[in-house]
Amino acid sequence: MFYYMLKYLLLGPLLRLLFRPRAEGLEHVPGNGAAIVAGNHLSFADPLLMPAVLKRRITFLAKAEYFTMPGLRGRLTALVLRSAGQISVDRSGRAAGLAAIREGLEVLAKGELLAIYPEGTRSPDGRLYKGKVGVAVMALAAHAPVIPCAMVGTFEIRSPGRVLPRLRPVAIRFGEPLEFSRFAGMEQHKTVLRAVTDEIMYAILRLSGQEYVDRYAADVKAGQLTGLRG
Repeated sequence: MFYYMLKYLLLGPLLRLLFRPRAEGLEHVPGNGAAIVAGNHLSFADPLLMPAVLKRRITFLAKAEYFTMPGLRGRLTALVLRSAGQISVDRSGRAAGLAAIREGLEVLAKGELLAIYPEGTRSPDGRLYKGKVGVAVMALAAHAPVIPCAMVGTFEIRSPGRVLPRLRPVAIRFGEPLEFSRFAGMEQHKTVLRAVTDEIMYAILRLSGQEYVDRYAADVKAGQLTGLRG
């Protein structure tokens, strides 16, 4: 109930007024049944803007840090995310990654839409980074199609060093569903998981037009922090 209040009465109208999101390829999002929407991640606004243009409810695997931020802003953020049915994911360690996969599979088992950012974190510089294989594990285990999605223009909403968000139109592009039935039962094969993930990332790349970097975004961010400390 609260999800639809946010979407249609509270947050959704405000987002549409401020950022005028333009949706492209909505016909590629199935009207029912389990599916994974896999997208690039450029801004804090991404998981707010995508639901604003979709007719169906969609659940995000949200990083645990969003639920534990300090202060009034942190408490409000956690309240909105929990009320909207978003799932907190601890991204530290292999066990945490497996827990996130289990949570995602539960959403898909209900025949719902699940949103995933295969990069695992926001892009530090607007480029598209190497995808993690969790999206492939879920797609194969749940026999679910993957709809590639590209957020275009959201990086500029709040680029590094900017305090206040910039109000500007954005586009949200959905591509044709990818299906991987040819790999059924092979979700334990690392080479298959890598191939599936790379196919998904290439589809996102074609939609977004970003420059691709064959490294994990988290590693790049860690290197930047190390350089600052040094």
